Amino acid sequence: MGEILSKLAQLFIQTIPTVIFVFVLYAILSWFLFAPLAAVLKKRDEETKGAMARALEQAAAAEEKARQYDAAFQAARQETYRLREAAGRSILEDREATLKGARQQSEALLSKAQASLATEVILRKKELESASQSLGQEIAETILGGAASDGAGRIQP
Repeated sequence: MGEILSKLAQLFIQTIPTVIFVFVLYAILSWFLFAPLAAVLKKRDEETKGAMARALEQAAAAEEKARQYDAAFQAARQETYRLREAAGRSILEDREATLKGARQQSEALLSKAQASLATEVILRKKELESASQSLGQEIAETILGGAASDGAGRIQP
């Protein structure tokens, strides 16, 4: 057994430079490769998280602007409808005023025409009475031969 132990000790002593070399290699790789690589990966992760946060903020801002745009668009649409309705009401009011004026003018013309017609009727009745009286007198003179009337134009009994 002593021989196995001595061989093991000799093997252990032969592996010491390899172990030291592996530790030195690990330290060098850690110093020159793994540390910068970890720093780059950490920086990339931080930048990715920052870019994601900025993207979320920009998406929220864009959504807010879209809501504002929709609200402004809806307000403009309502204003347009209100203006259109006001213009329609104004047109109807103008039309109603025009019709009222025309109705008043036609009523005034009608009243004037009726008054003129009433005056004309009265005048014609007077003319007709006068003409009928003189016609009646002429008829009476013609029928009775002119002797039956007195000087006042009345027929005597």
